[in-house]
Amino acid sequence: MLGKNNVLIVVFATVTFVTVHVHGAVTGVQQTASAAPKALGTIKAISGNTISLTTDAGNEVSIQVQDTTRLLRVAPGQDLKEASSITLQDIQAGDRILVRGKSGDSEKALQASTIIAMKKGDIAQKQQRDLQDWQRRGIGGLVKAVDPATGIITVSTMTAAGAKNVAVKTTPKTVIRRYSPDSVKFDDAKPGKLEEIKAGDQLRARGNKNEDGTELSADEAVSGSFRNIAGLVASVDSAKNTITVNDLSTKKPITIRISDASQMHKLPQQMAQRIAMRLKGGPPSEAAAGPTGQGGAQPPAQTRQHSMGAPAGPGGSGEGGPRGNGDLAQMLNRMPAMPFSELVKGDAVMIVATSGSDSSDATAITLLSGVEPILTASPNGSGAASLLAPWSLGTGGAEAAAAGPQ
Repeated sequence: MLGKNNVLIVVFATVTFVTVHVHGAVTGVQQTASAAPKALGTIKAISGNTISLTTDAGNEVSIQVQDTTRLLRVAPGQDLKEASSITLQDIQAGDRILVRGKSGDSEKALQASTIIAMKKGDIAQKQQRDLQDWQRRGIGGLVKAVDPATGIITVSTMTAAGAKNVAVKTTPKTVIRRYSPDSVKFDDAKPGKLEEIKAGDQLRARGNKNEDGTELSADEAVSGSFRNIAGLVASVDSAKNTITVNDLSTKKPITIRISDASQMHKLPQQMAQRIAMRLKGGPPSEAAAGPTGQGGAQPPAQTRQHSMGAPAGPGGSGEGGPRGNGDLAQMLNRMPAMPFSELVKGDAVMIVATSGSDSSDATAITLLSGVEPILTASPNGSGAASLLAPWSLGTGGAEAAAAGPQ
């Protein structure tokens, strides 16, 4: 059970996916009236003794800093007892603050008695560390089975050598979250339960793996129901940022919205051919080698990291394991982003999208083009389900952390 101060810090550390159990902490604070903050959010601007704050709920609040206002600075995850005193000049736009005080002249004004600040640079460093830990200790794939009695989730992950089952072991201490059906943002994920996870869901977990990678003791797990769409682009609407895809599975057109959080990549032809060979049952040794022949795509050093793509291990595998055993979805996510302008009519695409409530449209989470050989090898598009990772857990890396929740 978190102590009062620790709960406060966990809530305060709500930035992108720095702390995935933040929403549970928020609930705990709301239930404890004495710990409830008056305002929590990201500084938009500072003018004189007035702070313009954008709260996590999206509201604009004017914070009046008085001579008697106490200002403190904490690092992400730090206990309030370790906070250091600062001045108003030490904080700036982009910093996160928790404000206590009393209402001002209007509902959108607050006279601050205490301000606890978390610097955007500290947040960015914390998120980068967490991102690296997800990359190093994370796995992702399709849920094959859930055993509530043992707390074990069987996940099928796609490696460069083929499909691999991983037993994800959960305990009452495992933080479980569930994606919102109409959102691609991790920030919109809600606290979930093991019972909500079902076969066919996508799941990503972080924890300690055993030596051969067949088991993972999960610290955190995030799941969701997503749509897997594969087919040819029938039309592109640049004004609306949408494409229409003739889905191979349903034989019906689907309108796909491309948002700022959508991740788009183009698969190199040589890699697409090797994946297709694997789907046809070709030799793992040939299927496993990426375009460079080193167990997977080797992106340039300056390539921006997307989603939870893991840094390549000794064999370029993406999980630091033996050659050919890496998480293929992680390799794909390390490739350069593809701009919307490169999508044209006739392109073959595989998409993981929000489940939503309307079967005729969806929002893309991950879109992969250049997949003609794969769709030829898997005519109904079933390969998309295991090849693509539907995770948008911070689309801007350290930049997203600095900006705080959108």
